Amino acid sequence: MRLAHTMIRVKDLEESYAFYCDFLGLKKVRETPIGDEAVLAFLTDDEERYHIELTYNRDGRDYTLGDQFGHLAFYADDLEAVVAEVERRGWWYRRSRPELKSKYIFVKDPSGYDIEILQAPR
Repeated sequence: MRLAHTMIRVKDLEESYAFYCDFLGLKKVRETPIGDEAVLAFLTDDEERYHIELTYNRDGRDYTLGDQFGHLAFYADDLEAVVAEVERRGWWYRRSRPELKSKYIFVKDPSGYDIEILQAPR
């Protein structure tokens, strides 16, 4: 058995593509319309071992994120370059606590989900 994908509901599909593809570097594998109701978009990294499914419901309803979902996490080869890009875009972010050995930041995607970006192990 292996992991397949994680599905998150998004408020704006184009803003989500800009975040996940343009900023994080994922690529769109496929986009599947579900009648007039929804669009399912599957994204992956270069190794294509795992997918994120963005579900966009076309009825315009607002989503409540709730407090049960934690976050998605990504590795970056150069965390400081990511921080510079986040700052260039004017986004809020939170750095890791100084006493921790791991280095990471948290940002929010366009729908409000927490995204952790960690310095990849060297």
